[in-house]
Amino acid sequence: MTAIEHVAPRAWRETVAQALLRGERFGGAWASGREGSLAWRALLTSPQGERVISCQANERQVESIVDLVEAAGWDEREAHDLYDMAFPGHSPLRALAAHPEDPAQWMTPVTGDGVHQVAVGPIHAGVIESGHFRFHVVGERILAVDPRLFYKHRGLERAAEGSNSEQALQYAQRACGACSVSNTLAYAHAVEDALALRPDRELRVNRTVLLELERLYNHLHDIGAICAGVGFAPGSMAFAALKDRAQQVNQRAFGHRFLFGSVCVGRGGFELDASSTDSARGAIRELHADAAAAWRELEFAGSVQARLDGVGVLSHSDAQRLGAVGPAARAAGIREDARGTSPRLAYDGFTPASPTAAAGDVAARLRMRAIELESTCELLEDLLRQPLAPGTTTAGGAAATTLGVGTVESPRGATTCAVELDGARVARLHLRTGSYANWPALAHAAADNLLPDFPLINKSFELCYACVDR
Repeated sequence: MTAIEHVAPRAWRETVAQALLRGERFGGAWASGREGSLAWRALLTSPQGERVISCQANERQVESIVDLVEAAGWDEREAHDLYDMAFPGHSPLRALAAHPEDPAQWMTPVTGDGVHQVAVGPIHAGVIESGHFRFHVVGERILAVDPRLFYKHRGLERAAEGSNSEQALQYAQRACGACSVSNTLAYAHAVEDALALRPDRELRVNRTVLLELERLYNHLHDIGAICAGVGFAPGSMAFAALKDRAQQVNQRAFGHRFLFGSVCVGRGGFELDASSTDSARGAIRELHADAAAAWRELEFAGSVQARLDGVGVLSHSDAQRLGAVGPAARAAGIREDARGTSPRLAYDGFTPASPTAAAGDVAARLRMRAIELESTCELLEDLLRQPLAPGTTTAGGAAATTLGVGTVESPRGATTCAVELDGARVARLHLRTGSYANWPALAHAAADNLLPDFPLINKSFELCYACVDR
């Protein structure tokens, strides 16, 4: 169960500083409560587990930690916009979820001879969510880029308040279609953590299969997106077809291409008999072989490879500083993967993959996904050797609490959900996805590149807009 430590507001900053010195890593922060009783909480992770520290936000103020951990920047800015919180020491506290008319309230100030702004979005030429990018450039060289998202902020977290645990799951599931399993499973783990429930072996296997099927079609999509980013239509079409085949497996086995409705709280959401698992395993084995062949074509396509090396570099130190997660972080040499520390899932003996050269560029992020496709197909080959039972949870021996946290490795990185319960009702739901964590890293990686390369850099991260529009 996730431990929670309550500290006095004056001790907040020092508590975080000491935790960071011990090697704990910041995993997100969120506001909880209503007027008159607002708390500010942060998740800290380490190989020993997760813990939450919390303090009261007297007069809606908590001292900023953004100078200690830059990854907290978005969390503080969002809480300022949505909860009217102030963070002394975070200056300027630029708008994030709010959209003020004055550009100076949300943009990075950039001045100098020959500096111009190029505005892109929020409406785009393709079928894509709303997102605006303000580029500060000299000629075609990007000096800085300000992403402006939250155009369709739906208030899902607030809407979930007062619901029972099954009803609230629907809000987490609908935060993002392409991350539906990751988001709902992080939520289910959080509720079960609060209720001191432990999944049995069948449920751990059941859920691990879902996560890897979601990773399979997303990674195939993302490889194809990078091909599209360099104008390589054969690769784009080949991997789009492979992604569709992966989603056909989902449709046949679970009734939904995006695996909606497959996760429940406290129990498994489906079962597959031997015939169904054999069919799914056979289809994935064929898909694996065809994906390997398509990948070899990419490796020997000189016009593709020439566009990837040295573009959109995210260094190891910058990835750590900005709190990057998932394939983007591992491509920069950070060997962290929530699958390796998931007692609630069936990743026994899992070792995070890493590219041969962790250069942190577009090429490394592309290769990272190809490497992870291999491990995903191998995992599914093993897990689908027998029928899948729904599985269930049992009481873990500890007393239930009011706060639970669940973390899973989504296709884009660690996704965390914190749930606070008030009896049988959800009092607070907070979802921090891998995309949310990685948007600042994407903006940093775009700096000092050519403006025409931004679509390629963007696609090499391939982050969700909907995950921040929650």
